[in-house]
Amino acid sequence: MEVREVSPETTYELRHAILRPHQPFEACIYDTDRDVTTFHVGAFYEGTLISVASFYEETNPEFTKEKQYRLRAMATLPTHRGLGAGRAVIDYAEKRIREKNIELLWCMGRTSVQGYYERLGFQPHGNVFD
Repeated sequence: MEVREVSPETTYELRHAILRPHQPFEACIYDTDRDVTTFHVGAFYEGTLISVASFYEETNPEFTKEKQYRLRAMATLPTHRGLGAGRAVIDYAEKRIREKNIELLWCMGRTSVQGYYERLGFQPHGNVFD
């Protein structure tokens, strides 16, 4: 498996197919995709993009850490889940974030994937939202 940084456009097809299939394609394009501090990571298996995630400099006021990044739009092809692609994407990003001296990586995950994020090392915080 190859894990590397990718362009925002590279993430859109997986974002749309996995996270927002019943919404217009444009719903997968975020205002922060091209921010200078934003980066996107993709995992490739036998040359095929199977997992993506985006990482933004964003402060959540519920946390006291000054330097924060947000994980957003993580998606893995259902046919390739269980291969460790999501873990590899997070490991890659965490290394990059540590190099920037970021103190906290957080996300707002769907309740249906809470267990998955906990296995990646995230801890639940705050109220469930809809």
